[in-house]
Formats: sequence, C-alpha cells, structure tokens
Amino acid sequence: MTDRKAPQSGSDQSIVASLQRLTQFARDMGHPASLPVIAGRILSSLSEVSRHSQGALYVFDRDRECFCQVVSQGQTPSIAGSPIVALNHPLVQQLDNHQDILDSYALTDSLHEASLDNTPGAQLATLPINLAIPLLNRGKLIAFVLLQSPTGPTVIPSHTMELLAAMAQNAANALDSFLLYEDLGQSQALMRRTDRLRSLETIAGGFAHEIRNPLTSIKTFIQLAPERKDDSRFIGEFGRIVLEDVNRIERLLQEILDYALYMEPQLTDEDLNEIVSSCLYFIQVKADKRGIKIEKDLAPELPRGMLDRQQVKQVLLNLLLNAMDAMSDKTGTLRVRTTRLQKADGAVWSQIEIEDTGHGISPENLDHIFDPFFTTKHTSAMNEGTGLGLTIAHQIIREHRGEIQVQSTKGIGTTFRIKLPSHQG
Repeated sequence: MTDRKAPQSGSDQSIVASLQRLTQFARDMGHPASLPVIAGRILSSLSEVSRHSQGALYVFDRDRECFCQVVSQGQTPSIAGSPIVALNHPLVQQLDNHQDILDSYALTDSLHEASLDNTPGAQLATLPINLAIPLLNRGKLIAFVLLQSPTGPTVIPSHTMELLAAMAQNAANALDSFLLYEDLGQSQALMRRTDRLRSLETIAGGFAHEIRNPLTSIKTFIQLAPERKDDSRFIGEFGRIVLEDVNRIERLLQEILDYALYMEPQLTDEDLNEIVSSCLYFIQVKADKRGIKIEKDLAPELPRGMLDRQQVKQVLLNLLLNAMDAMSDKTGTLRVRTTRLQKADGAVWSQIEIEDTGHGISPENLDHIFDPFFTTKHTSAMNEGTGLGLTIAHQIIREHRGEIQVQSTKGIGTTFRIKLPSHQG
C-alpha cells in the first residue's frame, strides 16, 4: 500500500502560506543598502498582505524628536502630505500605549482629537486611514506604518492580522539593527575625524618647530647675499643648502596636507600580492644601487581584500623606503613576505611583513614610532625625515580596519607587520 498524506484543511493551508510569507519577508529584510530601501520593503510587504494599496512609513528621528516620513506609496497624495508627526500627536500616543495594530474603528478617537490641533500632523485626522501598524523594539515605538484603501475599511481576517503583527515585529528588529549599524558607522567616522584633529593639534606645534631651522638658513642667505654676491663659493654652497631647505618645507607642507585631508578609502577588490609585487618592482633599482638584497616570499593562496590600492601602496612604499634608509650605511637584506592568518573568531586576514637588517630602533623610540613628527632620520640632510610618514601609514591602516605593528632590536633590524581583513569569513 502506498502512504498518502491527508489533504490539508483550509486552516492548515492558511498557516503554511503565512509561514512562507513571513520567511520570505525575513529574507527581504536582509542587507538593505539604505533607510529608504528597507522602509520601502517593509511598506510594500505590509501593504500587499493587508491589501491596502496606499500608505506611508514613519521612522523616529532622534535629532529632530519627531516621526519623519521615509517612504510612501499609492496614487493618492493624502498620506504623503504629512511628512512630520510630533511625539505628542494623539495617533502616536495611541500606538505607543496600545502597542498593537489599530483598525479604522480604534483610530477614530485619536484622529478626532488630532483634528482639533493646529500642527502639521493634524493633517492625518482628515485621512481615511484604515490601519496603523506600530513597529516596536524593546517596547519602544521606533516607527509606524499607516495604510489606506480606496475602497474604504474592510474586515481583515484574524490570521492575516496575526501575520501582519509577526511581520511588524520582524520589520522592527531589522529596522532597529539597521539604524544601530548606521549610528555605529557615524560614530566611528566621528572618532576617526576626532583622532585626526587631535593629531593635527600636535602637528601644528611640530610644524612650527620643523620649519624654524630651514627658515633661519633662508633668512641668513637673503641677508648675506647682497654683500657676498661676488663670492661664488659662498653663493654656490649656501644656495645648495637653501634649495634643500626649500624642498624640505615643500615636502613637509605636502605631507601635512595629505594627512589633514580626510579621505575615505575607495575600496575595490584587490590582490594584495600583486600590490606588494608592484611596490617591490618600483624600489628594485634603488635597492640594487645600494647593494641591498630583496627576498620575496608571497603566499600563493592569499585571500583577496577590499582595499584602496593607492593608499595601501603609499603605506608599503613608505615602509620599504624606510627599511632601505635603515641599511644606508651597509649592505643588507630586505625581506618581504605575505601570509594567510585566521583570527580566533574564525575571520580570515592577510598579513604583510617587511623586515630589514638595519640599525634597529631603540626601545625608548619604539613607543613613539607612529607619533606625528617623530623621526630617527637625522643622519644627513638627504635622509632626514619629516616624521609624518608612519603617522599617515598608521592612519590609513586603521581606516581599512586593519592593524600595524612593529618589532625592533637595536643593531639587528626592524620588522613591520600589517594585518588586513579579507573577503572570507
């Protein structure tokens, strides 16, 4: 005998259809690109299930302390004509107190009370609102949906009301998560800007100190030039020094402008090994002239990442050139390797190591290596640094949600490690 499933009753079919609709709605809530997008998905879905073709969704705006219309739909502009609803509006208070879906009969009292008011939200009192659906999270009204139908009030079956209530709760959770994520992003951006401004305070003081000596030599040359204009040796030697000082001031100004200019990384899908290789190709000629050997070890299965190619190249070139400067008084080896890392939480990252066999950094200097205007390059006018390169590198890596670390032993060498998140989880 063949087992046959008993035919489903109308009630069972209704339950299955509701579960399927709720599951699809939960999927639709995933990964919204913007507030209007998620609001539009919520409104269209609730409108479809309730069979009300016109409506609007309002979200609480903490800055303005009111509910603002984010999206509307339907041919009639009546609901769309009320963009702002105050917190003390009777409709809002009724939704907040009742915390359940209100039909046209339950809304009568609050809409009549609102009609006596003279605020923009009073317009709602004149609208044929058939349903008001609150979106609640942790007992707080964070948004609500108003729906109307050209055909007037209709009796909505209980199972449909239950489905609308479940969808409203799902929508509230998704909307609250999205708003929290947006707030977090804005807070992080504010913190980055605050850190940058705090660093610029240090830079302002350091800038005055850094340009004092070059300006002194330029001023001295200008003062002595008229009376020693026939001294070719003086003009030649001092002119060379002045030109170096002018170039140094130009470099300093450019680096300050680069640091002060807030640039959000323009992320694209990149092969980190390819970026490393292009940077090594750029410095190869310079390394050969100095007798520096470059050893490259790139992981064959390094995960790709979302990176700003030019910013990452700026960081790598800065570290590579610093490493060669650290070996300027002797031949040495510059080792560059990439490795795949797996964090404790399972996230996959990429790591770049840049190791030199230079003179190293003393422990007391190591703690300040990323501070603005801190530099150990005082061996010659040519190699003297402005002290902003590593500060900028540190900021760029932080903008990429990565990490940069340094280890060094005096007389043996220095290793920088850059860790960046990848696509893979």
